[in-house]
Amino acid sequence: QVQLVESGGGLVQAGASLRLSCAASGRTFSNYAVGWFRRAPPKEQEFVAGVTGSGDNTRYSDSVRGRFTISRDNAKNMVYLQMNRLKPEDTAEYVCAADLYGFLEDPQDWGQGTQVTVSS
Repeated sequence: QVQLVESGGGLVQAGASLRLSCAASGRTFSNYAVGWFRRAPPKEQEFVAGVTGSGDNTRYSDSVRGRFTISRDNAKNMVYLQMNRLKPEDTAEYVCAADLYGFLEDPQDWGQGTQVTVSS
């Protein structure tokens, strides 16, 4: 099990950039795929981006591919989401999740989330 704490959210204008951070506890962090999901009720939770434990492979949703970049630093137990060219439809609570057994099909551990609001 890992504990996850997100930071870096805020209120920005359309076209701006933000970088979200996810700090993880646990010495086996590199064994976990980690990713970002977002929640914007009444929409369903949406997968945004994921990275494998080694950092070699990444995956993105079609809605953010080319604008967002996920990365990780296993030495620091950190995962980042660089978000560029933000749009109002990116407004959501962004939640970090970790998956020991797969590539985020069913993460076991979740953070509390950080709010991102993009004004038009």
